[in-house]
Amino acid sequence: MPAAANGDSASPREEEVIRTQGLTKVFPGGVKAVDHLDLSLQRGEIFGLLGPNGAGKTTTVGMLTSMVVPTEGEASVGGVDVIAHPARAKQGIGVVPQTNTLDRSLSVSENLYFHGRFFGMSAREAKSEAARLLEQFWLADRASAAVLELSGGMAQRLMVARAVMHKPAILFLDEPTAGLDPQSRIALWDILHELHADGQTILLTTHYMEEADQLCNRVAVMDHGRILALDTPGALKRSVGADTIVTVSADGRLDELAQLLEARVPGVTHAKRVDSTVQLGVKGSHGVLPAVVTAAEQGGFTVTDLSLAEPTLETVFINLTGKELRD
Repeated sequence: MPAAANGDSASPREEEVIRTQGLTKVFPGGVKAVDHLDLSLQRGEIFGLLGPNGAGKTTTVGMLTSMVVPTEGEASVGGVDVIAHPARAKQGIGVVPQTNTLDRSLSVSENLYFHGRFFGMSAREAKSEAARLLEQFWLADRASAAVLELSGGMAQRLMVARAVMHKPAILFLDEPTAGLDPQSRIALWDILHELHADGQTILLTTHYMEEADQLCNRVAVMDHGRILALDTPGALKRSVGADTIVTVSADGRLDELAQLLEARVPGVTHAKRVDSTVQLGVKGSHGVLPAVVTAAEQGGFTVTDLSLAEPTLETVFINLTGKELRD
């Protein structure tokens, strides 16, 4: 937690910038997208909501940014009750949605300039800040270009630049790198690291494990509208209780194979069938692959493929739900 300006640690209440209690959204037909969400986000951190599509991440962001009306519960952003005072809450936030919302009738620099003017900046200040952001976001050479001329990565960088143009207290990013190529994704990560280093508080949603691991100070693993686990990426990975993950492909009944390997392979802490494979959590890795093959063959199974990896946030998700974290 960052220190207060006078050098003394501020209280949790002073540093808390997002708080929800029992936040719930039920859509017509009885679909509960978010189920009694209790969440606290601290000033200066990058906080990630990690989960598959349909987990409730976008709906959560929608409620926190007053785009979606909650069915029940409470939510405050920057100390403002989002439900009671949505217009006031919007003044202190920046939002980058999943869809491209850039104004196609304006140039790249004009998208920033007029956003700044809308939020009360003078013409001179808006022009100066737009130029500065175009440099920071590697778009200066495209300042006069039409928005339609931008690549997907450039357009996304411009969306983020526009969202921080008015210096919001909290920046919301909903699946910020979905659909981007690896190079564009890494470029955006670098920019988000810069913003965070300058003190920007960020809440992002993602279904990319590596993104959450690389960017976030804390991560909430979410599915079916509920938070399954919340901690730092490192602590979440340690919670698996294993330092090696073995993925086994084999013929036959995989649920039975999982039970067999958990009982017979030394060092196995847990074993689960995950789709068409069995995943083992193992303490240590020395000699584990031959032991897996031997145990499987003795049980009448034929192993067709084996792989070793370190625990990831997807491992955490699988450990909690027994299924892969898919797009």
